Amino acid sequence: MTTRDLSVRIGSLSLKNPVIAASGCFGYGLEYAKSLDIARLGAVVSKGLFMKPREGHPPPRIVETPSGMLNAIGLQGIGVHRFVAEKLPELRRLGVTTIVNVCGTTIDEYCEVSRVLSDADGVAALELNISCPNIKEGGIQFGCSLTGTYDVVSAVRKATSLPIIPKLTPNVTDVASFARASEEGGADAISLVNTFLAMAIDVETRRPKLSNGMGGLSGPAIRPIAVRMVYECHQAVKLPIIGMGGIGSVEDVLEFMIAGAAAVQIGTAAFVDPFIWDKLTAGLSSYMERHNLARVTDITGSLRTDA
Repeated sequence: MTTRDLSVRIGSLSLKNPVIAASGCFGYGLEYAKSLDIARLGAVVSKGLFMKPREGHPPPRIVETPSGMLNAIGLQGIGVHRFVAEKLPELRRLGVTTIVNVCGTTIDEYCEVSRVLSDADGVAALELNISCPNIKEGGIQFGCSLTGTYDVVSAVRKATSLPIIPKLTPNVTDVASFARASEEGGADAISLVNTFLAMAIDVETRRPKLSNGMGGLSGPAIRPIAVRMVYECHQAVKLPIIGMGGIGSVEDVLEFMIAGAAAVQIGTAAFVDPFIWDKLTAGLSSYMERHNLARVTDITGSLRTDA
């Protein structure tokens, strides 16, 4: 049997396979380390980190919806210094490819968090969270502005030599223009999509089901829109794309890759099946065998538009 090469490159970042644990859905990675070999994943993206610890929103902050999930966690986290001191050494010891999700309420905070992580040993790349719909300050205020996106990316580019991957919001009318702003700002890749701003109401109390009122919709309900957005960005920029949004099977992974993603992130599905990772990589290998593909990179951007 021919050996199938699952390795991918995201700019200067090398991954053993294209399956990544998404930020916010896999803790800091170590929570799963007793149950599975997290070093077998292509990478783990940490929970979002600000300079200081953050409590997030009060409960209720997760609501199940048809074919999806609403969350308004509010980017709860331990802060970058505790992450570097308490989590990163063990991730490094386990051999995990660690991508850190970087948050900020100002451009200066994005840069300062990035500098702290650049000085730490064991960080493979930075994912710039400019797209969380669940907080009022920072984040999405940059990600919904072309100028703001460019300004954050270009500032962080000057602050670090690590690969930087802006995480784009779907809550805009033309996501490809934000991919271009990221490229012009010096990004090494882009990841998309973050959650869709959404709402659920308790009809008996006539109150929002989330304490924050609104939250971010994830899960299978958003997948076809996310696939479309990945395709649009693949047509618009030369940057590698990490696709996400409702992926729960190898067929879903393949949709994103055929549309243009070099790698994918798994979020909500990990709550349903924490052991999904090997199933997805095995499914990719099987697909490559059936289609006589030696490298998984041959799948990326292979959508046929001929009659």
